[in-house]
Amino acid sequence: MKTNLPVEEYMGRLKALLPRFLKWEYTGLCLLVLIVLILHLATLMHPSAPIFDEQYYIPDARSILQGSGSERIEHPPLGKLIVAGGILIFGDNPFGWRIFSVLFGLACIVFFYLICRQLKLSPRASFLATFLLALENLSFVQASVAMLDVYSLAFMLASFWLYLKGRHTLAGVSVGLAALAKLTGALALPVIVLHWLFTSRQKPWRFLLSMLMAPAAFLLLMPMFDLTIWHRFVNPFSELGAMWRASSLATFAAYPSPMLSRPWDWLLRPEILTYWVDPHYVGMISPDIWILIIPIILYSVYKALKGSSAAVLALAWLSGTYLFWIAASLISDRISYIFYFYPTIGAVCLGLGLWSERIFRGGAQNHWAKVTRLAIPLYLLIHLAAFVVLAPVSYWWKLPGCVLLYILARYELSVEPGNLGGQLPQPRVSPAAA
Repeated sequence: MKTNLPVEEYMGRLKALLPRFLKWEYTGLCLLVLIVLILHLATLMHPSAPIFDEQYYIPDARSILQGSGSERIEHPPLGKLIVAGGILIFGDNPFGWRIFSVLFGLACIVFFYLICRQLKLSPRASFLATFLLALENLSFVQASVAMLDVYSLAFMLASFWLYLKGRHTLAGVSVGLAALAKLTGALALPVIVLHWLFTSRQKPWRFLLSMLMAPAAFLLLMPMFDLTIWHRFVNPFSELGAMWRASSLATFAAYPSPMLSRPWDWLLRPEILTYWVDPHYVGMISPDIWILIIPIILYSVYKALKGSSAAVLALAWLSGTYLFWIAASLISDRISYIFYFYPTIGAVCLGLGLWSERIFRGGAQNHWAKVTRLAIPLYLLIHLAAFVVLAPVSYWWKLPGCVLLYILARYELSVEPGNLGGQLPQPRVSPAAA
């Protein structure tokens, strides 16, 4: 019996698979994730010293691995354990410190695309929004360093996706995991509740019970994670009290610093926070994204009033993850940094995807055709230029990487109907659904 196929037959099968691969909806997403991964790996080992808040989380992870417990009592255990896990698996070196941040950052990209598609955005609008998020400077930097925010955001986005798919119980558990990575992950809960209130309101008791899974998962899982850290049972309510007391002491008055900034400043003027000088890790929202935040908010309000579920989620997302910090700053003088806006970047990119949907759908009309042909390619170039200037990756990597990314984006965002990124013709979706 013949077991080995001839080389010609193998090549024939590969050639037959290529058109199917190009027509697969997720081809562009996979290539985007692959290129972003390569860009992360190109800079992962630099610098070889802890960056910014890594100076707190890396020693804390070492303390956990040495059996001495955690020194960062203001944070829940899951995010700290993930950093410690990277060191345990890959060694106490920059790769071990940061590799899980990179992987969770890539998961954020995938979940965000799935969220866009679940909200009925077209594949090209979803890809554009995801492309902008993946190459946004603050998002790229936070996924490059051993801090807790990226772990929390990945679980937050997973909760949004699960909620939109109708898996409310799992969404609640994911919110609990987001809060266990960093307490601000709990802000995913008001986002989901706000969206449900303005779009569904079906089966309220079942929904309420599902959302109660968030605090239940948090309180049930925290002692298990703490057991790994402390090797003994820790009362979750006592630990929450300690976190609250530590957080309440962190005020502008108690810790004056030029690195701090008020939440309203993040929208009204560019904020720059230097994490490291060479390579230049800069905590800054990409300028091309920042300048459109307020217009996107206004457009999302307009679309929400028209019945767009995507616009409602964008506004709920922004309200839950951003307005909270304004209230905290005004009421308690709680300190804040520009990277606290990191979980909100996705809401802005979702709004941009919704905006692009209008342009794409009008591309066949004369008055939109020129806008589609010129505005979007130009904006992509500006976005990539901002990435080239701001990202901590060597120019030897990011220049050719951005060329490939631009070619990929232009291919995926082809304006030809039914031939978008190799896509098969997509059914039209009513404006209200988008």
